[in-house]
Amino acid sequence: MANKTIIKPAKSPAAVGPYNHAVRVGDLMFCAGQIPIDPKDGNLVAGDIKVQTERVLQNVKAILDDQKLTFANVVKSTGVPDEPCRFRRNERDLREIFHRRFPARSTIQVAALPKGANVEIEVVAHF
Repeated sequence: MANKTIIKPAKSPAAVGPYNHAVRVGDLMFCAGQIPIDPKDGNLVAGDIKVQTERVLQNVKAILDDQKLTFANVVKSTGVPDEPCRFRRNERDLREIFHRRFPARSTIQVAALPKGANVEIEVVAHF
């Protein structure tokens, strides 16, 4: 079995539970679900789903950057909104981030997210 490497980027907000920001196994990195936490103060960002999704994507980017990866390396993403109709409004933002090299994607609705967030996103990236 390939070695498991724990990834804890210095520029990421602290984890809100017993998990790591990401784990690398072989040439894959599995990123934990990120919620809209501001790494400067550890608080949930205020705002609508667009504002919260932008912060989540910045948090995902910090993890990718730490490993010298970009959104082009993402092969799978999972969006976890509390209301899918609000999440669909961010399709344009997601299209811009992935530059037409879209990953496989799932969206799963939940009743509630940690800290009252409106959205959580996790990714799997390839080195």
